[in-house]
Formats: sequence, C-alpha cells, structure tokens
Amino acid sequence: MSEQDKQPENGAAQAQAEQPQIQIQRVYLKDMSFESPTSPQSFSGDWKPEIGVELNSKGRQLSDTAYEVVLNLTVTAKAEDNVMYLAEIQQAGLFHIANVPEQAMGQVLGAFCPNILFPYAREAIDNLVSRGSFPALMLAPVNFDALYAQNMAQQQAAEADDNGEAKAETAH
Repeated sequence: MSEQDKQPENGAAQAQAEQPQIQIQRVYLKDMSFESPTSPQSFSGDWKPEIGVELNSKGRQLSDTAYEVVLNLTVTAKAEDNVMYLAEIQQAGLFHIANVPEQAMGQVLGAFCPNILFPYAREAIDNLVSRGSFPALMLAPVNFDALYAQNMAQQQAAEADDNGEAKAETAH
C-alpha cells in the first residue's frame, strides 16, 4: 500500500480523535440522608402529603479530561406543616470529557451529565423513602436542558441588572 492510500485512513482517524468525547467513568453515591422527625405518628391517618423537590448540580474539573458532576436531590414530604420525611441524595459521576468546545462545557456539565445521573438518584430516593416505611416515590423525569437554559437566562438577566445599576451609579 502506498503512502497516498494510507492518508485517508490517517485523516479519518485524526478526525475521529478530534470529535467531542463524553464517557462515563463511574457513577457513585457521594452522600445520602433520611430523616423522619414525626415518626411513628406520621404513619397514622390519611397519606396526602405535599411533596417538595429541590434539584441542583455542580461540576468540577479534576484533570485535563476528568470531571466530577454531583447532582443534589432533596425531597421533603409535609402534611399540615409537619415534616413527614426529608430525603437527600448526592449522586455523582466521573466523566471523561475531551474535545468539547469551551462554550459547550456549561451545557455538558449542567444538563447532559445530570441527565445521566438522575435515574440513579431517583432510584436511590425511592429506595430511601421505602426503607423509611413510606409509600414508594417515583419522581417524574426532569428536563435538564430546559432547567439549564432557564438558569442561564436568569444569570444573564441578573448580570444585565447589575450592569444597569453600576451605570446608573456612575451617572450620578
């Protein structure tokens, strides 16, 4: 095989190597907590609590291509201003991320990776709640892309407000 024949293969391999790469290295439970402050009284009566869900994530770079993303999920069940239970999970993952443009890293760490972690966190929350002797809790799927876009819009609005206030202060 001549050198010219090998060139397209090398070009294809190089193009493949430059493609964005996102690989799950490990998914793990970083922290979990369950509290049932009104037990055993919480088991009597009708079970019609208000369920509150708080969700956030954060990512950090560990090396050139290694990132840890932690999804924090807190579920609170209240009935008549009494906390029936509080379940908290920190579901984490190690990800190999390479050749992703800098402007896309926020989306990858703030939406793509939490999307992968959420089913694990949802299962862990359901397991915790069941072990607390409460009815199973299957959380609805979450659109992390929409949450990320909403968060970015809020940050941009806050920055615009801050810039407007700074300009108004210097104008006086």
